[in-house]
Amino acid sequence: MKYSLLSLALAASEAVTAYPFVAEMPDVDSSLFRNARRQQPGGTNPGGAATCPNNPNHVPAPGITAAYPYNGAKNGLPGKGKGGYQVPAPGDTAHQFVAPGPLDIRGPCPGLNTAANHNFLAHDGIVTFNELVDAQQNLYNVGYDLAVLLAVLGLTTTDGDIVTEKLSIGCDATARTSFAPLLTGSEPGLDGHNKFEADTSLTRNDFFLGKGDNYNFNGTLFGMMTQTTGGNYNRDNLALYRYQRYQQSLQDNPNFYFGPLSLLLFGASSFLYELMPSGTKGYAPDYDTISSFFGATKNADGTYSFNNAERIPDNWTNRVTPYTNNDVTAEILAQYLEYPVLFGGATGNGGFNLINFGSSIQNGKLVAKPGTAETACLLYQLVTQSVPSSLNSIVTPTVNALTFALSKFDPSFKNLGCPIPLTK
Repeated sequence: MKYSLLSLALAASEAVTAYPFVAEMPDVDSSLFRNARRQQPGGTNPGGAATCPNNPNHVPAPGITAAYPYNGAKNGLPGKGKGGYQVPAPGDTAHQFVAPGPLDIRGPCPGLNTAANHNFLAHDGIVTFNELVDAQQNLYNVGYDLAVLLAVLGLTTTDGDIVTEKLSIGCDATARTSFAPLLTGSEPGLDGHNKFEADTSLTRNDFFLGKGDNYNFNGTLFGMMTQTTGGNYNRDNLALYRYQRYQQSLQDNPNFYFGPLSLLLFGASSFLYELMPSGTKGYAPDYDTISSFFGATKNADGTYSFNNAERIPDNWTNRVTPYTNNDVTAEILAQYLEYPVLFGGATGNGGFNLINFGSSIQNGKLVAKPGTAETACLLYQLVTQSVPSSLNSIVTPTVNALTFALSKFDPSFKNLGCPIPLTK
């Protein structure tokens, strides 16, 4: 069962107990702990349940067919792990681009929005665990291990539902994802702050700077990313832009937080040069390709606008080899090590508190080493360990959430040699 109101209150108090030194530090505003600020979409706020689109005509993703098998992934099981094919395949009308309507949910992840626009995910944005695992493999040739891990992270850390195995790829659609809303409480989907979404996004506002809108395309940020990269969105250029965004948030956002789940931001950056480029263009992460996935249009005055058309470019072929957990972890480390930054949170009055997380983040620094078994388990730790999610709360996986995660990870989780948490 998901968190109750009581367990959420206990989690908030646990943060002060776990980090008692924080409230005593001279540069810390202790009112942060007395008056915890809600950091999730809620009510009539952007991304909240009252403003979340509701398409009454929910149609599950059509999946694959014998005529158009793609990677062969279906029902949440491993596909063939062989890419290099055109998506959508010529003649496959089921996966042609269809722009989202006003009742369809879209969120902060262009890759998932694109998948929904092409019906690899349910077009209304209410998706299932199996759809997430299948779509990543069939569309992008994400490895089965990483596809499962990202789907589990989506359901467990962003408040999807582990009973129905449903998740909103954007706003709070609890009434449609939860098995019992009164018991589960709010399930804010991918818009939930400091979970899958976090400050310093490539093209989305920080939660507080955007007045709760952390999911809509920001043309100014896309322009900054394009200027920094020179339209070549490769590892080195995106590592630099990630660093610039960190510094921008640190300067402008008094509520800035960069926690363990922010590791996913480096992973998301890698998708631009590992998953989005096309074999028909030599797998170059160029402007035409990336702007198509992001739905970006350049205006006459040099600014950028959202065209509501996050789509797969024409004649696009996906990567040849699967993009695995080991691959994305290596890219996360490579980007971070080019421009190391501190993990922690602003205290609201100019101070900055450093955090620790397992053995990977110590005194605010990522200390994982490439090629080690410990590093291979880095992302699994986000699902199975207590994760500080803000200055005033800790996300602790419930027994049921851990059981769910471990059931999905087996046997790849054990094969990596990662510590297995107790679930009894």
